[in-house]
Amino acid sequence: MKQLLRFLFTCILLSLAYGSYHKNYIDQTLGDKIVGFTVLLAALVFLPLFLYHRWKGKRLKDYTLSEENLKKMQGKE
Repeated sequence: MKQLLRFLFTCILLSLAYGSYHKNYIDQTLGDKIVGFTVLLAALVFLPLFLYHRWKGKRLKDYTLSEENLKKMQGKE
C-alpha cells in the first residue's frame, strides 16, 4: 500500500507539473483539462486511499470527545 501511495503521489505531482507547463507554453485549454483531471484524481482516488492507510488499525473512540475522555482529562488537572 505504501508503494502504491508513493507511486500515485509521484504521478499526481508529475501530472500537475506537465499540465501547468502545457497550460503556459503550448495549449491553455488542454493544460486546464490535465490539471483538472489531476485534481479530481487526487481528491477521489488518492485521498481516500491515503486516509484508509493512515487510519487502519486505530480506534475512532480514542480521538473523540466523550464523557469517559472528559473524565480522564479532568483527572489529570
